[in-house]
Amino acid sequence: MSILNLGSAKNKFSFLPTNFNKHKFSINYGTPHNPLLRQMQNMGKKQCLTDKCWPENSQIHAWMITAETATFMKCGGLGMVASELPENYNSVFAAQKSDITIITPMYLGDTGRKKCTFEDDVYTGAEGRQIKLKKLCTVKVPFMGSRNRFCHFKAEVYSGNLNGADYLFLHNDRFFSINPAAENPSGQGGCYVLNSLHVDEVERFAFLSKAVYCLLESIALNQIKNIRLPNMLLANDWHSGAISGLTKYLTLAKVYAERLAPETAEQLSNIPVIHIAHHMGYQGWDYNNTSKILNSLYEDLATLVLKNAKAVKNSNPRTVNTLLVGDTYNQASCNMHLADRIVTVSKNYMEEVSREKSFGFDFRDILKIRKNCRSFFGIVNGYEKKLISPNAKKIEQINSYFGDTQFKVYNEHSLQNKLHNKKECIKLLSHLAADTNYRQKVIPNIDTYGFGSILPVLHEAENIPFICMTSRLVEQKGYDIAVNAILRMADKYRNSPQDFPIFVLGGAGNKDLFHDLMALKDNTKQICRDFAKRIFVFHGYNDQFAYSVQLAADFYLMPSYFEPCGLTQMEAMAKGSLPIATSTGGLVDTIQDGVDGFRTEVFFADGNRVYGPNLQAQHLKNNINAYFETLEKAIRCFYTSPKQLHQMQRTAMENDFSWSIPNGSVYKYDKLFHTGGL
Repeated sequence: MSILNLGSAKNKFSFLPTNFNKHKFSINYGTPHNPLLRQMQNMGKKQCLTDKCWPENSQIHAWMITAETATFMKCGGLGMVASELPENYNSVFAAQKSDITIITPMYLGDTGRKKCTFEDDVYTGAEGRQIKLKKLCTVKVPFMGSRNRFCHFKAEVYSGNLNGADYLFLHNDRFFSINPAAENPSGQGGCYVLNSLHVDEVERFAFLSKAVYCLLESIALNQIKNIRLPNMLLANDWHSGAISGLTKYLTLAKVYAERLAPETAEQLSNIPVIHIAHHMGYQGWDYNNTSKILNSLYEDLATLVLKNAKAVKNSNPRTVNTLLVGDTYNQASCNMHLADRIVTVSKNYMEEVSREKSFGFDFRDILKIRKNCRSFFGIVNGYEKKLISPNAKKIEQINSYFGDTQFKVYNEHSLQNKLHNKKECIKLLSHLAADTNYRQKVIPNIDTYGFGSILPVLHEAENIPFICMTSRLVEQKGYDIAVNAILRMADKYRNSPQDFPIFVLGGAGNKDLFHDLMALKDNTKQICRDFAKRIFVFHGYNDQFAYSVQLAADFYLMPSYFEPCGLTQMEAMAKGSLPIATSTGGLVDTIQDGVDGFRTEVFFADGNRVYGPNLQAQHLKNNINAYFETLEKAIRCFYTSPKQLHQMQRTAMENDFSWSIPNGSVYKYDKLFHTGGL
């Protein structure tokens, strides 16, 4: 086992040895005599235990540091937060002259599915939105290049405004190119590609953090005068997870090396960093490039920083250093330890990740400490109701797209139109089943299996539950739980006098899960052919098709294994489709069981009860049993209590999860910005 050596003299700073982490090593923290190094060693403890006064700012000028935005590069929910939180915050708090600026890469290139261009001062992002930009400045970013050569790269800074939010775009041809390499993994798309210069996602977003730090330092040093220094930094998930290490460690190391004035270091270190954690399963690991990335971030001070990056005392031997998890660079790690506050995207998910290792992974203990010390909070993501409620323009487009449908707009006061839409969707499914040419024309990217006409049930539509699940085909969404529940239902109710439900299940993603859905259709046919006729399974995604199914559905299946916040249940409720969900993450915070949806009484993770009473957990034993019981309860409500069901649909549609409603999420963020707490 080797011990990382650190020269004590100021002139003997060094990069970390190449691949040091691929050999057994230990870090002996010792007790440094220098007060700067003691401060560095105590930083992890100080940040986790909130031993720090929160700054008083009458006006907030924050930067949202993000790899994704819904406007220009959307790959998931974190992109929606990056755009919608600043847009709504700026609108609500304009009178107070508080604002959030979005700082994000200017991606250029073409992945085959997403294309970004910059021509004549107009940037066109991957989502087709355009923004006129003005170049403000160029910053030099010390970072490792190819063959581990230390270089000074340029990052050009451009500004623009869209939807009431200011944007700062960082341009660099090497790191923010999204032209994929020939060996780019098939699952890596958008801003996550291995690009043609062999820059992967972790290196790309480490450069993002470093470029933001260099910009901050240049502003603080008065080298850049046309950009205001922010008084708050919002780090949007693991992508910007290195930023607190740079503002708190690198500044101290530079003072120690006499490369930065103590006053400037203090100014940068005192800018609060709020880390927004979306899903703890994504952390930005890079074992092979551990030394390269740490050297890129901390330069020839990397050994000094690593040797003093001591974590708060916790019971996980893999998280004793704030820069590494075990022997691997982990981009989320630094902010987990050093951010001034951490926010995750629902209260219940906050409880899960700070209590269960299967949710919090290596950071469970750190998050538990932070929760107990009031530096970790849960705030549910907002979702603009106008974007997800039945929309006249969208429905008109759908009718035009399919050619022979007549879907109608409806709200909580006109649910008879939802019944009409159920009939329209039954006709659409039957048309897709009967006419191969039509199917290939309108849903060319969707593979269907065993679609058959169900037109004979049209006159009974009011008495038939319509149930859908159009989430991505990934393990997280719990399609296997749904398959088991439906099979059990077919077996139990094969001789029922009531009409069998209609199920529409599928999405883009894992083909193995599509094969499971095909097997569901086949196995159900062995149990009850009439039941199986009403099961429609598919693979692929078409927005018009998914939207039309949701307009028709009475229920939406969400048997998720985890759901940090969840947006699908909000979309479903806005359309009067009652979610039938497992009691995990944000589903607990957003679905009131028996009021605007249905949730399992208990929830298990790794065989252990995570949610619900112990007695019921002993009775149900696992998530499959719990979900089948909940599915039964929902369908029984449809058959026996139509008035209750309609009231639940009205309540669901009345829900408003918009950011800026009274006491909505934007107000919670503002309170956190001003007080450091909720």
